[in-house]
Amino acid sequence: MESIQAIKQRFGIIGNDPKLNRSIEKAIQVAPTDISVLVTGESGVGKESIPKIIHQLSHRKHGKYIAVNCGAIPEGTIDSELFGHEKGAFTGATSTRSGYFEVADEGTIFLDEVGELPLTTQVRLLRVLENGEFIKVGSSKVQKTNVRIVAATNINMFEAIKKEKFREDLYYRLSTVEINLPPLRDRKDDIHLLFRKFASDFALKYKMPTVKLTDDAISLLVKYRWNGNIRQLRNVAEQVSVLEQDRTINGNTIQNYLPNTGSNLPAIVNTSKSESDFSSEREILYKVLFDMKGDLSDLKKLTMELMKKGSNSDVQKDNEHLIQKIYGEDKDEAFEAAVEDLEILSIPEHKETIEEIEPETEDKYHFAEEIEEEETLSLHDKELELIKKSLERHSGKRKLAAAELGISERTLYRKIKQFDL
Repeated sequence: MESIQAIKQRFGIIGNDPKLNRSIEKAIQVAPTDISVLVTGESGVGKESIPKIIHQLSHRKHGKYIAVNCGAIPEGTIDSELFGHEKGAFTGATSTRSGYFEVADEGTIFLDEVGELPLTTQVRLLRVLENGEFIKVGSSKVQKTNVRIVAATNINMFEAIKKEKFREDLYYRLSTVEINLPPLRDRKDDIHLLFRKFASDFALKYKMPTVKLTDDAISLLVKYRWNGNIRQLRNVAEQVSVLEQDRTINGNTIQNYLPNTGSNLPAIVNTSKSESDFSSEREILYKVLFDMKGDLSDLKKLTMELMKKGSNSDVQKDNEHLIQKIYGEDKDEAFEAAVEDLEILSIPEHKETIEEIEPETEDKYHFAEEIEEEETLSLHDKELELIKKSLERHSGKRKLAAAELGISERTLYRKIKQFDL
């Protein structure tokens, strides 16, 4: 078995961090088996090196090694890419095509960004992991394959499972052995070492002297968060090597190449809202609810006052602000609308009499006026007379009176109010 240092030299891995060494050691140990491996870690930490180590140290090293970026293949074609398709299986399928699992038989497939697989494809992949069987798109024939699967992801798989974006049974099938690569910010002693390696490579590539860092520049690199990890460090080293005329780089110069925030770079992220976000939202909701509760209480109070006292000027004065808030700016119109709404809502459907609505105004319905001996031609008087007679005949029951008069109950009520009956 090769040593960790020999493996690093062979695969161009730079660094002496204990966590990095442990990850490489696990890859060396699991390589001779056919166990499925899941490589986890933030984007840019170098996850693609682990499946290469596993393949080269396994008995499959003479077979094919295929790396598939699952996130880069459209959802509609990924099944065809992985498992192949028959001629005519879909529009554009002009011939039969072999998929990666058929081509890589006896070899290794590296599924990068496996967390991006559609759920339907996850079901097919689970079948391959369980018994080595798959079916081409558009075919009914079951085929067998003997493929070693190494997968990688930069997302939180438990969060994806919780949100039902990734199958839990597939996760446990893929992660028989899980190898986690540490982010660059946890490998502080390796940062300057990596920068020197990249600077040397770019000096050779662009045929120019190698850049060197001063102590303050090294300190800045070590303290920086590196959300883009090794990929971001390599990018900075290339920019500095190409753009700077002075080959000695100090802190002020290197600072220009370090973004203030790297949060927009790919990394393992927690997409859930922070506690502070939820707290502020809760406070806003509570405030709205309390305001609504207060308005309802005021409205109940106003309703009770109107029911007890009617269109009393004291009620209008005491509740002026609330009435205007609900019914508009004009005080008189707002109050009249409030009273009318209350009266309309209180109109009974069956046996309620005028005396029951306004018991304190019983005298209004004792029609003591003497009917004039001489017939009048006034429409107003005739209308008043007809309404009075109808109400008397039906003992004050507005619904029956309205039906007899051929008008709506609401119109009758307004006439009663108009004539002050």
